[in-house]
This record gives sequence, structure tokens and C-alpha cells, in this order.
Amino acid sequence: MAALRWLTPRRRSATARSVLAGEASAEAARKSAQSAQDTSPDTGAEAEFPVHGDDRAAAFFDLDNTVMQGAAIFHFGRGLYKRKFFETRDLARFAWQQAWFRLAGFEDPEHMQDARDSALSIVKGHRVSELKSIGEEIYDEYMAERIWPGTRALAQAHLDAGQKVWLVTAAPVEIAQVIARRLGLTGALGTVAESIGGVYTGKLVGEPLHGPAKAEAVRALAAAERLDLSRCAAYSDSHNDIPMLSLVGHPYAINPDSKLRKHARELEWRLRDYRTGRKAAKVGIPAAAGVGAVAGGTAAAIALHRRRR
Repeated sequence: MAALRWLTPRRRSATARSVLAGEASAEAARKSAQSAQDTSPDTGAEAEFPVHGDDRAAAFFDLDNTVMQGAAIFHFGRGLYKRKFFETRDLARFAWQQAWFRLAGFEDPEHMQDARDSALSIVKGHRVSELKSIGEEIYDEYMAERIWPGTRALAQAHLDAGQKVWLVTAAPVEIAQVIARRLGLTGALGTVAESIGGVYTGKLVGEPLHGPAKAEAVRALAAAERLDLSRCAAYSDSHNDIPMLSLVGHPYAINPDSKLRKHARELEWRLRDYRTGRKAAKVGIPAAAGVGAVAGGTAAAIALHRRRR
């Protein structure tokens, strides 16, 4: 398939940066997915949705509070602190931000900016391979037990139908890579940190994969994979992801914040709240999202895109 086109000017508008971040993440995800072995099971049984054998459909899942309780970057911060990457005062800030996220149920832009800047400064000068290895350990320590079984079952329903399933997150692509692999997903779109010679520079490629940038990434990936977005599904908890949810024909609000819940109800989008176990939907969701479904573990890796200056 044709390579994705990069935007190269040094200074870019906010829209251009979103496009750059989206295309960078989409390119990284596609390259690794092409090299990963397809291990999605084929049950031969047709479901009302997702449609079995529809290779022009795929599913896109937000990560924080959709697939996993809490924010991945904060769990990552805990793991780095344990390994003495930074000081106690930084851990306290991470803990406060995580507490806010869990209690308020939505992202505070200042908290996310602070966490992002802290993470970039912490990993600057470290090797990509080192952080990827540590990410595997941190997943086992802090993240595996926080996967929502219901959302995991939704993803599995798409896999069982023979469709590709992608994480789409503002979290670092290395963390997204680990989680996607452990859950047996196709790959992940995540924020791409710049590295030169396999060493982090402390800068990003474009901007964080958040809000409109997520929509750009999904759009770019869908074009490259020749997907029909009207047949695709997207899942998120946050009103910040309304641009991504609005791209697809099957949008789902999972553990929604108040703004997304209101928007979803107005548009009759499908809803599900796993925080209480109650259904909140006007429209049903796949039967495969049964309580007690657990994460599978098949190999599907994505490569970190390394952009040299």
C-alpha cells in the first residue's frame, strides 16, 4: 500500500499537528500489524453485530477508562518510580492526577499536559528498547488487573468475527503496544515520542494523540487499510473522543462521562457502563460482551515509529 504522506514544515497549525500525529501513529500501527501473524479465531458463526467476515469493518477502542480502569500514563509513572526514574514528589503528583481521573471520570487538560511533559522529561536519554521492556513488567504489575472484562469481551466479539481491532490512545505508543499484544488485538495507535538512534529526545512527533488527532489517526488508518468507516465501530468513555466516535457507523459510549452520555442519548448511540454493571442503552450491544469474559493473549505487535530529524 502507498506510504502515508508526512507534513514537514517546522511550524504547524493545531490542525496540521493533529494530522501529523494521526498519520505518524497510523503508519506505526500499520507497519507492525502487517508483520504480525493473524491469530483471530474463526468460529464460523454469524452474529447480528459485528458482522462475521466483513473485512472492510474494524473496531477502534479508546484505552483510559474504556478498556482499562484509570489512565495508562499514570500506571506507567508508578512503575517508573518503582524503578527510581524520578523522585517522590513526582509520584505524589502522578497519584493526585490519577485520583482526579478516577473520581471525576474525565480528563483534566492541565493534568494531562503536566503528566505528558513529566513523562517526556523522565524518558529523555533512555533507550526505546529499555522502556519497551519495562512496559511489559509494568503491565503485569499495575494494568492487567484493571482491564474491564465487559469491554474486553466487546473487542473479542470483533476478533471472533474476523475483524481487526485497534487501540487508539493518547498514551505512549510503547504502552499501547504492550496492552494490544497482551489482549490479542491487531495493534495500537498511540502518541509517538521522537527518538534518534534508538534514544528518546524528549520531544513528540506532532502532538499527543488526543481529541481531533485520534480522529485523524483513525481516518488515516482506515484509508490505508481500505476500510469502510460506516461499517466500523468505535468505543470511548470521553466526550473528547466525539470526533472519533462520529467517524464510524457504530459508535459506543463505554463508562461515559456526563457530556458523552448526554450526546450519546441524543443521537441514540449505544451505551454501556461497566462501573456499576448496569446497561444504560436504548440500543443493545453485542451479546458477546458477557460478564466474566477475560483477556486473551495472542501475539500482535506494533513497531515504534522512529523519526530522524
